[in-house]
Amino acid sequence: MNAPLEKTGKIMLVGLGPGSSEHLTARARAAIAEADTVIGYATYLRLVADLVKGKEIIRKSMTEELDRAIEALERARQGRKVALISSGDAGIYGMAGPTFEVLFQAGWTPDSGIEVEIVPGASALNTCAALVGAPLTHDFCAISLSDLLTPWPTIARRLDAVAYADFVVALYNPKSGRRTRQIVEAQRLFLRHRHPQTPVAIVKSGYRPKQSIELTTLERMNECDIGMLSTVLIGNSKTFIQHGLMVTPRGYANKYAVEAGESITRDGEQAGRSLSTGLEGWMASIQASDKSAAELAVEYRLPEDYIAAVLAAGRPAEGEAAGVEN
Repeated sequence: MNAPLEKTGKIMLVGLGPGSSEHLTARARAAIAEADTVIGYATYLRLVADLVKGKEIIRKSMTEELDRAIEALERARQGRKVALISSGDAGIYGMAGPTFEVLFQAGWTPDSGIEVEIVPGASALNTCAALVGAPLTHDFCAISLSDLLTPWPTIARRLDAVAYADFVVALYNPKSGRRTRQIVEAQRLFLRHRHPQTPVAIVKSGYRPKQSIELTTLERMNECDIGMLSTVLIGNSKTFIQHGLMVTPRGYANKYAVEAGESITRDGEQAGRSLSTGLEGWMASIQASDKSAAELAVEYRLPEDYIAAVLAAGRPAEGEAAGVEN
């Protein structure tokens, strides 16, 4: 039977950001100062060594996430304030998930038991992006290549789907001493859908003393130095590298032309309204088309049953195609 949870302790799930002191949030710094006990992976503890002096320190290895959460719960049951630290953000491949799993299994609820606070920090996704330019200014996603807890077919399906859908992608945990094949297979899947010259940035130990940055292409990325401390950013079909900076356009060129320092709306487009090829405009155009659902599915790379449903729904009401923003 689970031991009772008392309302005396506190668990603070602290995201350290990239690890440099200037990128540690004020709340993260205060949470560590407030804590009686600090628990974390040894590498992360070294990043905040000057902030944890005089506190109880519990070091765990990389694969002992559940043990860290259990230790945090036990200390909190004793009435202690615990800072359970993660690099980046505790809720992005960090300690928030396993901690809540342990807490729920112990019978914890938000209004009973131990107080829990999540202290956000900048993740590798956006800190590494900041070092290479602006690669995430359009739709993006993150995928971990670690198959320690996730079956490879699940990871492969996700890689294939986002490569096909033209997302900018951040690959976490791309390679380790034992896991060397996963990044090769990720490249193989991406090359099925992306041009070999697609820009790629590889940031290792971002904002730490051994930081390194390599700008390369999809076809050559596995020639670079990639390890567990690396984040791999793969651009989409519009991403470019210029003057050593990786940039993904937001799409302003679809609506505006910049001439003589002024932005001019392109023919058929209106400021503050959806593109003429936005949802309503697109629906109207395919409704007016004499093409079949199968032909349209090939043209737009969309499921045929979805196209058929749109066609069956009928044309938008007059005025809807303008897509006015409210």
